[in-house]
Amino acid sequence: MSKTKKIKMYFCTMGRILAIDYGTKRCGIAETDPLQIIASPLTTVEPAKILDFLQDYCSREKVESIVIGEALRSDGTHNPVENDIQSFIKKLQSQLPQLKIYRQDERFSSKNALESMIAAGTKKKDRRNKANIDAVSAAIILQEFLQRN
Repeated sequence: MSKTKKIKMYFCTMGRILAIDYGTKRCGIAETDPLQIIASPLTTVEPAKILDFLQDYCSREKVESIVIGEALRSDGTHNPVENDIQSFIKKLQSQLPQLKIYRQDERFSSKNALESMIAAGTKKKDRRNKANIDAVSAAIILQEFLQRN
């Protein structure tokens, strides 16, 4: 098999990576392209509906893994929402056991999301929508994960 064919086969078998900025009111979700190069905001989902959303998404798209933001304070200790995240991870592992789950520090992701939205020229009205910020935060978490790996 030629080197070119091996490379094409490798890229064809890669799945997307999803990222979740988990919150008690809504969860921001981001995705990579199939080649796992670019992280893009996807949507936001209520925590009660996120497992259904993920199952549906994974039935339509090839997903390799999920990156979940680790809720840390600036001093490195966990935020109280981390208990909810741990509970979510257990449910996720039981419902979608084929997916690898990774954690990524999410400190300052919301602040960085707002700053990137300003830099991109996003209208003030759209920046005030917390759902937009959560989806962009998930994309930042995912991009940091991709750069780290």
